[in-house]
Amino acid sequence: MKVVATGFLVAAAIVWIVFLVWERNGGPAFTGFVRAAAEAGMVGAFADWFAVTALFRHPLGLKIPHTAIIPRKKDQLGESLSDFVGENFLSVPVVSDKLRSARIANRTGAWLSRRENAERVTGEAATVVRGAVAVLRDDEVQAVIDQAVTRRVVAQQWGPPMGKLLEGVLVDGAHRKVVDLICDRAYDWVRLNHDLVMSLVSKQAPSWSPRFVDGLIGDRLYAEALSFAWAVKSDADHPLRKAIDRFLTSFAGDLQHEPDTIARVEAIKMQLLEHPDVQGLISRAWATGKAMILDAAEDPSSELRRRVADGVSRFGERMVLDEDLREKVDSWIVDAAAYVVTRYAPEITALISDTVKRWDGAETSRKIELQVGRDLQFIRINGTVVGALAGLVIYTVGELVVG
Repeated sequence: MKVVATGFLVAAAIVWIVFLVWERNGGPAFTGFVRAAAEAGMVGAFADWFAVTALFRHPLGLKIPHTAIIPRKKDQLGESLSDFVGENFLSVPVVSDKLRSARIANRTGAWLSRRENAERVTGEAATVVRGAVAVLRDDEVQAVIDQAVTRRVVAQQWGPPMGKLLEGVLVDGAHRKVVDLICDRAYDWVRLNHDLVMSLVSKQAPSWSPRFVDGLIGDRLYAEALSFAWAVKSDADHPLRKAIDRFLTSFAGDLQHEPDTIARVEAIKMQLLEHPDVQGLISRAWATGKAMILDAAEDPSSELRRRVADGVSRFGERMVLDEDLREKVDSWIVDAAAYVVTRYAPEITALISDTVKRWDGAETSRKIELQVGRDLQFIRINGTVVGALAGLVIYTVGELVVG
């Protein structure tokens, strides 16, 4: 475009020379009109060349005042652009209005409600999860798990919570089903183990005792045990059942308030934590969890991914159908954007000014000229044409007035 614009200037100069010579050598009257138009066209071309060039560099290398504007004013231009963006684009009202008019929740919900999009989101989330799990170091994660589990378990007393839970179970009466089951099993065991009872009586009887006497005593003991077991099983108000209730109630209170019982429970807890099997389970927790996460994330047909995809799709449908939910999501987005704009707008706009400051003046001028220079060369072309027309008009008016 520089060549084209310069070509217009050269063409005007050639026409000016030709018609100037022709006019001074007795040419026809129209040669003066053409010569004046060409002369004014050159003036316009030179003036606009100077104006365009002065934006980017010193014309002809001459340090004329108010030239090379962009290299000299680069930092000020960057700051002005930064302020302009901050005031007109990163203001809370502008951002809020734009986000509300975009209806992000509704459009996002419609997009997520489509099954293929929900699966796509799930797949991308699975990729992120796999990447995060792969980046984490197993020994560090396991150390955190060990510390967290052990610290929390050790710090929390087991006795009072267990007592509170047992107390609630007793109040609700849920323990009675367990007592019923124990009584039923006890009765069945006595009923099915007559020979075992007889054998125990025979072993404990004196050697001089006649065998038939042992048998009578064994039968009597067995009958009493079976009768007692049946009574406990069939009678909900049996004294043994009430004794069990009293014991459990007392034990629940001791777990919560009796220091010796609480200390014993804590001792059992520590023995349990120090058991090799428990320690091995804790140490293998991350490896097991990691394997499960990776398997579920990598398998598109896994139950986890299908459930996540279903949840994403249902959430999208809710956002489409539930106006209150859409309003709430849009409000969250607007509030989050407003917070970011209010808190970080100076840092965001500073990115523009700081970047421009780091640019070299000549390089900045060259980049801008490459972006807008083509249109600026049309100014030179238009200056040549408009100057020629203006010169023709001025010469014509002068001839008419003088003539």
